[in-house]
Amino acid sequence: MCRLCDPARPLLPCPVGRPLRAAADVGGGGGPQTLAGLPAGLGEPGRKLLIRGGAVLSMDNGVGNFVTGDVLIEGGRIAEVAASVEAGDAAVIEAKGKIVMPGFVDTHHHQFETALRSQLAHGILINDGRPENATNYYETILQQFSMVYRPEDVYINELFGGIAQLDAGVTSVMDVSQIHHSPEHSDAAIEGLRDAGRRGVFGYFEGWGDKAQYPGDAARIKAEHFASDDQLLTMVMGGEIYLPGYEEAWRVGRELGLPIALHVVGTFGMADTFDALAEAGQFGADNIFIHMTGMSDMAWQKAADAGAHVSLSVPIEMHMRHGTPPIQKALDLGMSTSLSTDVECTMTADFFTQMRSLITLQRMGVNEKALAGQDHPDLMQCPAAIRHATMGGAEGLKLDGRIGSLTPGKDADIILLDAEALNVAPLNNVPGAVVTLMERSNVETVFVAGQVKKWQGKLVGFDVPKLRAELESSRDYLFETAGVDRDLFA
Repeated sequence: MCRLCDPARPLLPCPVGRPLRAAADVGGGGGPQTLAGLPAGLGEPGRKLLIRGGAVLSMDNGVGNFVTGDVLIEGGRIAEVAASVEAGDAAVIEAKGKIVMPGFVDTHHHQFETALRSQLAHGILINDGRPENATNYYETILQQFSMVYRPEDVYINELFGGIAQLDAGVTSVMDVSQIHHSPEHSDAAIEGLRDAGRRGVFGYFEGWGDKAQYPGDAARIKAEHFASDDQLLTMVMGGEIYLPGYEEAWRVGRELGLPIALHVVGTFGMADTFDALAEAGQFGADNIFIHMTGMSDMAWQKAADAGAHVSLSVPIEMHMRHGTPPIQKALDLGMSTSLSTDVECTMTADFFTQMRSLITLQRMGVNEKALAGQDHPDLMQCPAAIRHATMGGAEGLKLDGRIGSLTPGKDADIILLDAEALNVAPLNNVPGAVVTLMERSNVETVFVAGQVKKWQGKLVGFDVPKLRAELESSRDYLFETAGVDRDLFA
């Protein structure tokens, strides 16, 4: 029996043919948040929902923005966005004092590392031979900690990491789960993503050990878990070019019609292989290139010409010695670009941090040129930073027809941000407040496909204390089995 299946609980339809336990029961007993206190009728199937009177930031030029506006949700989708909407008997959420906008889209997050949060706060990406860098991401996280994960560790890490980002307004994620040591590990990752109840793209990357079946297990995974397009979860193929045999992963991914995602980091010795792929015409619009630090101008141009997508993890790239985040390069080439949080063992998965890092680093480079009297690009504006955090991510994950903006017909992945909070009031500029003032505590209410996931500052449907205890238990097992001392002040 999988972690989702429990005959003692009410059943929900499952897109892969298995009965699922009710999402509101995730975490077991002990008092998970319920729909109590929500507007009357909101939990009724088919009931319309009107978000009324908020400052609407649509991220769609055709729809526009509204100082005071309404958003109508029907059947899980956005039905209308206007200054005023008549919706009859719709359940109403009063949004005065709130910013209403699309949820954030994270295009690269290693959620299986949630139990290792802050453990690598001082580490860099790879061992460069210096004693202070012997504790580094590749050796410590991937080759030490990850090797001892059980499927149950994968599950609770995925689930807790997912609901933590829901709490912060990140309604969609590409989970880069480099933990596929067996088919059971893969299934556990998918179950954790699904139980979190948000939109997710399962990134099928590598694993290690005798039971690992990457990339050959991709066909089974796709058939069993992603046969339907009418679900919150989709799939991406990992195709890391630093691994022997990456060509097979690319072949399998394209044969299955999956986007192919990979880390591209010059300091990891990938530049020559990346150049060879560029020259061979192997890039396509199905590629998601993560980081893109240290690549040649030729490879950049080939990637741009092919319509490939770039996912930037600006704080991590600066902190962990990936190289300078290539923000301006991607902008100059007009590439579709998004933001991603990468690894919580080193940095927060909060998207306000991502937007602020993006805009301040880009403007620092421009300002340096301006002060030196040199020609310089335009300074990034706050709406552009928000676009990278919403529509940019949707484009990268091939979901821009479903999410990323408040556009009628799209799925209702919507967040309400408190603009009357102490750190924001009085509200004078909506994009400016979102990018330069706000943080995760301002995320008051969250919807995914029209379903309430957070209400007035509280997650709905999860027994967080119980799940936290399970995560701590997993953490203890991982440290003990990996032979790592947990020193809180190291």
